[in-house]
Amino acid sequence: MHYFTPKRCASSRKIIYHDKAQAEAAARQAFIERDAELWVYRCEYCGGWHLTHHDPKEEQFLRGISAQAAVQRGKPRSRKRGFKPRRR
Repeated sequence: MHYFTPKRCASSRKIIYHDKAQAEAAARQAFIERDAELWVYRCEYCGGWHLTHHDPKEEQFLRGISAQAAVQRGKPRSRKRGFKPRRR
């Protein structure tokens, strides 16, 4: 029996779909089989289409909030865990 091994993105390790229609069909199938609500987006690294659990509308909203919080906070902070800035 032959099993299909899908091609994966080098940066995110997600399955690459060649067009949006193919990715949307996979999202519908996932909803039918596993009751998983998935969204389709175009990858900026490989140019293919991927599926995600994150709603793109909420993602843009949350990015806007975090950008506003950074402006209010003033000084940029490191994203590295356990980072402590040097004292001057």
